[in-house]
Amino acid sequence: MDGMNSDLEQHYGRLRRFFFGDEPWKIAAKDSDIEKLFRKRKEHNHQEEEDVIASSSVTASSSNMLDIPDSSKFLRHHTTRLAVDIREKDDLELREVPEHVLSEYTFALSSFIAYENRMKFNQLRQLRIAQKNLPIAEKRDEILETLQNVKVLLIAGDTGCGKSTQVPQYLLDADYDRIACTQPRRIAAIALARRVAYETLNEYGSYRNNNADSKTYVIILDEIHERNLSGDFLLGLLRNLVRRRDDLKLILMSATINLELFQNYFENAPVIKVAGRLYPIELRYMPIKEHDQYESEKKKTKIDPAPYLNILQMIDAKVDSNERGDVLIFLNGVSEISTVAEALKVYAETSKKWIILTLHSTLSTEEQDKVFDIAPLGIRKCILSTNIAETSVTIDRIRFVIDSGKVNLVKFDSKTGMHSLREYWTSQASADQRKGRAGRTGPGICYRLYSQQHFDKMDPFTVSEINRVSLESLAMQIVNMNLGISPLEFPFIEKPNMGELEEAVESLWRQGILEAGNTKVLTSLGKIIANIPVEIPVAKVLIYGCVFEQVEPSLTIAASLATSSPFTNRSFREPDILDRRKNIMSDSGDPFALINAYREFVEVQAERDDIRRWGREKGIDIQRMQLRRQFKDLLEHSGILEAKSDADSRERRINAGDRKRLNELKKDARYEVKKRKVLKPEAHFDTLMDSES
Repeated sequence: MDGMNSDLEQHYGRLRRFFFGDEPWKIAAKDSDIEKLFRKRKEHNHQEEEDVIASSSVTASSSNMLDIPDSSKFLRHHTTRLAVDIREKDDLELREVPEHVLSEYTFALSSFIAYENRMKFNQLRQLRIAQKNLPIAEKRDEILETLQNVKVLLIAGDTGCGKSTQVPQYLLDADYDRIACTQPRRIAAIALARRVAYETLNEYGSYRNNNADSKTYVIILDEIHERNLSGDFLLGLLRNLVRRRDDLKLILMSATINLELFQNYFENAPVIKVAGRLYPIELRYMPIKEHDQYESEKKKTKIDPAPYLNILQMIDAKVDSNERGDVLIFLNGVSEISTVAEALKVYAETSKKWIILTLHSTLSTEEQDKVFDIAPLGIRKCILSTNIAETSVTIDRIRFVIDSGKVNLVKFDSKTGMHSLREYWTSQASADQRKGRAGRTGPGICYRLYSQQHFDKMDPFTVSEINRVSLESLAMQIVNMNLGISPLEFPFIEKPNMGELEEAVESLWRQGILEAGNTKVLTSLGKIIANIPVEIPVAKVLIYGCVFEQVEPSLTIAASLATSSPFTNRSFREPDILDRRKNIMSDSGDPFALINAYREFVEVQAERDDIRRWGREKGIDIQRMQLRRQFKDLLEHSGILEAKSDADSRERRINAGDRKRLNELKKDARYEVKKRKVLKPEAHFDTLMDSES
């Protein structure tokens, strides 16, 4: 065997170059897990594990014994190459390789590929069985037959019925080759795209074309109950389009849809109702007493963590810790989440029975993904979330839901001309959505921290955003679409306050965005602002910065105005990080601290230092800091700012290298399969370890 090892050592580079690469005919990519496995095998050729893969019986524990990751980029999609067949050694890389080395190497490669294929085909079979068992599958034929005869179809599908992932696939199988699906939140759109790509055996981020004869467009509006501003605007546009175009069909989907409102808007469009697959959910009302709320106010905290802590302690006392079932807590905002999470974390560290996680829009994608990972046996996850977890994401294994009954909504004050986040009681529809999260995978319990009488007084549905926010940007975009109508004539599904809409139009006149006295034509300034996808005040800062040749300061100010705080929540708990960023903090307030942060960010970038290390040291989310660069790209793309091309040869080489690396990362992401991880018992907000299961 020692001779074999030395021969393999000598010819390993040739074998690697021949079998692994990005070309379609190669076995797998150079950075794929199978290639890593063989490289690992080479590195451990003096250990007992070197014979595991080359043996005729490949076991499931092989990869774990060698401490390598599970296969996720094996070849291009869901399957690996079925066999390795080298009939002639006519390739330059193989001519110098002895026959016994090539035979040994290809046998090991074939054995591992055969094992991986068995695993992947079994996963695919289980996936198809799960798809057929979804409640929406019973309505597949009815959905397709109804859509053939109508232009607009409503699908009222309960939570967990499978409508979001399966309806686009039904349309694709029925030869509708132009399908688009919208989601109200980015996190939901990304998750849905990944899942549908996985189930249809396609690359994430790619298009699929059936080359079918059908030339019909189908647009799916999912989660339409959310009624955000852009959603209502899109509904009005599509209502006009679907009347004028014979090649367009529209599907509206939601779990808590106001059927009467939407049917009236779309002229009695047919409705298909799909029952969910919810297990029984026990509902317990546990209202917080008035004196408890008073005590909380007296302590100058917006929320008292005690009721939430009491429920966790009750679960520990009454439910065996080995029984699976995690907790999802709905709170109204980041401040409330932080307050409760800190208190629960203290209990978790003492009891050793909980991992505390948070979920809200200000977290990075990596931090948000942690809520989908698995807790070790005997430990439960407790996830504290805003209303983002009502419909936008589905977290498995939730058995207990604790509903505060509160939600933060944006409200516009016409007197001050400013938006602010305000606390409201949620709607009955949202409360039911929250409750439903407890019954996805088994019987559950929902604890409502308010009374049955209070629930009965709640609004049936959440107040639409169009009745809560400034309408200036919406009015401008309506005119920019060249619909030939005034914003005052737009066919909204629910009419906004006409007085506020008229005030928005008058404000656009005063700012020089609309032609004076005309509600259907934008000025030159208005056309530029309308094509910069930011709020009007931020767009004006950018434009006037270019006009007065103050581009760099205006980019910094605009980025500071447009982004939420780039300082990570974790950084406020780390004294070392707080100490390292003292130089950018300001006694004049957060806006000046943001400007200082952007200035230092630009300096670090200019010096080509490690920008990510700087972000970690300062407790700053680099992704949010990139907004400044994005604004500059927007200005250059729109022609307002002339793109500079005077970079020296060194800078051009660096940029070319950056682009090459970016393309490699994009390619990796396209083939990547999200792997669940096991959370470490002590890691409540950050540390993870790979699952070995």
